[in-house]
Amino acid sequence: MTDPDVIDFFTDQGVVDDPYPYLRALWERSPITPEPHHGVMMVTGWDEACAVAGDAETFSSCIAVTGPFPGFPVPLDGDLGGETVAGLIDKHRDELPFSDQLPTLDPPTHTNHRALLMRLITPKRLKENEDAMWELADQVLDDYLASGSGEFIGGFASPFTLLVIADLLGVPDEDRDDFVNNMHHNVGGGIGSTDAKALAHSPLEFLYAKFAEYITDRRTTPRGDVLSGMAEATFPDGSVPEPMDAARVATNVYSAGQETTVRLLGSALKTIGERPDIQQRLRRDRSLIPNFIEEVLRFESPVKGDFRLARVDAEIGGVHIPAGTTLMVLSAAANRDPRRFTDPDTFDPARTNARQHITFGRGIHSCPGSPLARAETRIAIERLLDRTSEITISQESHGPAGARRFRYIPTYILRGLIELNLEFTAVGEGAR
Repeated sequence: MTDPDVIDFFTDQGVVDDPYPYLRALWERSPITPEPHHGVMMVTGWDEACAVAGDAETFSSCIAVTGPFPGFPVPLDGDLGGETVAGLIDKHRDELPFSDQLPTLDPPTHTNHRALLMRLITPKRLKENEDAMWELADQVLDDYLASGSGEFIGGFASPFTLLVIADLLGVPDEDRDDFVNNMHHNVGGGIGSTDAKALAHSPLEFLYAKFAEYITDRRTTPRGDVLSGMAEATFPDGSVPEPMDAARVATNVYSAGQETTVRLLGSALKTIGERPDIQQRLRRDRSLIPNFIEEVLRFESPVKGDFRLARVDAEIGGVHIPAGTTLMVLSAAANRDPRRFTDPDTFDPARTNARQHITFGRGIHSCPGSPLARAETRIAIERLLDRTSEITISQESHGPAGARRFRYIPTYILRGLIELNLEFTAVGEGAR
């Protein structure tokens, strides 16, 4: 059943398992249409999603992560007591979960904090980081490939991406095990949950404390590393951020970047394991890998969508949006809009416009870490292909081809496998 009047997108397990029939049913009603259970306007069209995501003046990101849960602190309809919706958003935004994270900020605060981020993710630093990724990939693969089979998400994707982001941020070697152990439990906590208690508890306190400690230390004892650069960075007006402001920016890079790249890697290897024809094409010609990654991003976006709150009355795609309306910009649906992508439910690694997906967003909140995610995924795939002669899905764990059993993380925002068991034939050390 795919009837949006019956199915609750935010709680139905069937939508977690496979959201695409539901999203297609929504799109067929209208590329921007209300769902009846929580009063959310669902934006499923590519043009409409770009219009909403690209208009930060009209649509606030204050509820980007939480959407209708646990709800706005005060009513945004009916008698506002002389207030405007825009004024109430500005007055109460700090009471919302994740209100100190970059994705939920609006200008001018967002402008200031993103400026700090861009001091961190520079082309020079990304190039240095990419050079290190090859060694980090081999470091994790040495153990992962030793047995001829293994669970990919916990065995490779998570530790590899944690090491990469730790290298980018300059986390000291002696602290990296501590980061891996803590983030194994904390990444993604509360995101996409309908539980108010889970949302109210920030899962990121460990990272806040560690990065604030690093920033404070580097301001008194610079070391010429990335964290020293963060410590020295100023806002565009020349003012010096509090250590915690810089720590929150670093935290967002560490947690969000790691989580989404893990899910991207999982989807990529699932496809490689399921499709021997595609796997062989990639083995024969590694130049095909970048476009393959773009098609994975289009076909299985690691983030199904995020939210906006209308500050004023607006019109999108001919649909009136009253001030105070919660909208969900569904990149997972927009990436399969047949007006933009031919035969959108078919995975085509040679799709010529695959990179037009909006998985990394649009407008001021477009993901600044997208070059990092692409590089991590490309290098991981290349090294896995270099060091194996065959990769297949474990039938014992996931069932036979055509009747696979996969479990996906149970949130309404993230889309990704909980586990992916692979079997492979490793090749000798000469491949390194």
